Amino acid sequence: MGQVTVKVNGYSHTIGCKDGEEDHVRELMSQIEDKVKVIRDMGGQFSESRMLLHVSLLLADELGDLKAEMSRQRGGSPAAAAPAQPDPALAERLARIAERIEGIALTLDKT
Repeated sequence: MGQVTVKVNGYSHTIGCKDGEEDHVRELMSQIEDKVKVIRDMGGQFSESRMLLHVSLLLADELGDLKAEMSRQRGGSPAAAAPAQPDPALAERLARIAERIEGIALTLDKT
């Protein structure tokens, strides 16, 4: 089992991953850190868990925008389009990302 130590919002965290996925985890964490910077630039003081909540909201918003854009490119409007057929590979990847986010949240709760 691989491990990656990353720094997010000034805190170091060790994240477990499958062997060979270390670079992918670093890239995901880089995206999360980018969102942390956006939130910090807005001002205000946030606890780690609240910061993670805001980061999750930003990422979910981007995902929603991407889904809407994909629907428009397929020729349907997002509100009226028939539900797209589930993509098992995408569902598996999203599940892995969700597991990683939960792991990060647990790590943050312990600090």
